[in-house]
Order: sequence, then C-alpha cells, then structure tokens
Amino acid sequence: MYSIYATKKLLDRMQEPTICPIPEATTKLGNWFAKPLFWRPQYALFVNEVTFLPVFASLAPASSLANRFPDDLAMTLRTHGVPRSFIEDELFEMDDVAVSKTSNRRVVGILNELATMATRMRDYRSDLTPLHLAMELARVPLGISGGHYRVPEEALQNLVSAL
Repeated sequence: MYSIYATKKLLDRMQEPTICPIPEATTKLGNWFAKPLFWRPQYALFVNEVTFLPVFASLAPASSLANRFPDDLAMTLRTHGVPRSFIEDELFEMDDVAVSKTSNRRVVGILNELATMATRMRDYRSDLTPLHLAMELARVPLGISGGHYRVPEEALQNLVSAL
C-alpha cells in the first residue's frame, strides 16, 4: 500500500474517499504529496516525503490518478537508473492506495517550491517534457532555509543503495 497526501484542490478533482489517519505505507519510498498544476495539458505534481523526488502525472482523468501514478513513478525511477528489482518491488506494494489531505507543512512547502520552479522552467524551456522537467528538478537542492538541504536525485540513490 502507498499513500497520497493531496491538496484540497486535487482531492476535489480526484473524488477519492479520504482516510484519516492514513495507514503506514508499505513501500520503500513511503508517502507522496501531490497538487494539481493547471497547465495545458494539466498535470499533478507528486513529491516524495523522504527524498523530495518530483514525479509528474497527467491529471486527466483525475478519478484514476491514484491508479495511474505508479506507472509514472516507474518511468521516472527507470530514467534515474534505479535497479529493476527495486522498481518491481515498489510497484508490487503499490497495489493499494490510501488518500488523505496534506499533513506535513514542510513537504507542502517543498511541493509548492517545486511547482513554482517547474512552471518557470516550463515557460523558459517549452520543449521540456514532464519527465525531463522532473529530472531537472531532481537536481535542485531543496529544504527549509537554514536547515538540512537535500538533492532529490542523490537522496533517491542513497535510499536505493542502502537497501
């Protein structure tokens, strides 16, 4: 099972039943936070709570977003060079999903920061696909000012190699 903590705007679009409190995720990557990006076409931006790894998923149709997200994650992980066995294990655990409203203000701040950067990068380089955009954002140091920063791509590699 994996979990999505979504903003109110995304929850309204998804029309998924929400669970509170949300059960512990059984995936290695853990929880995901998500918000809609009202671009043309529209996307949802997902950010991993542990690594801050960004993943984009087509928003339409929003009612199936939770079921489609694992495929977008798998593509992003493959592009990052994550071993096939890790990806397969992660997808196996993602058969069930729990959805709730956002709960971690720190990760929501990172989510909003990435959304702003993604919009600016997309305006500057309209040729970037969502996958390429996610790859670019994964190289940006993220964190709370004066606090611990992490680069999502490096955090992902550290997590994968530690297992």
